[in-house]
Amino acid sequence: MRLSRVQIPSGPYMLKMEKEQKFDISQHELVPLHIKLNDDEKQKVLKELNISEKQLPAINEKDVMIKKLNAKAGDLIKIIRKSQTNKESVYYRVVVYD
Repeated sequence: MRLSRVQIPSGPYMLKMEKEQKFDISQHELVPLHIKLNDDEKQKVLKELNISEKQLPAINEKDVMIKKLNAKAGDLIKIIRKSQTNKESVYYRVVVYD
C-alpha cells in the first residue's frame, strides 16, 4: 500500500465532532453495569468497607459511562462485572475531575 500526501489549503478550519454516539455504549457486552449510588448508599458502603472516599479508586468524570449517568465529582459508582470464577464481581469507584 502506498501513502500519498494531500495538500490542505491554508485558512481557519475546525474539526467537526459528533456530539451523539451512534450506539448505546452501556449495552455493549464488554461494558460492565455502572450504577450511581445516592448519598445514603454511598455512606453505607463506606461504613461497611471501613474506608474513606479518598481510599477508593477513581474514575474520571469524562468517562463515557459517567457522562451517561450524569455523575459529578464525589459521586460513588458501583460497577458490577461478569466473572468467570464468580457470577459477578462488585467494584466501587469515586468520580473525580480531570
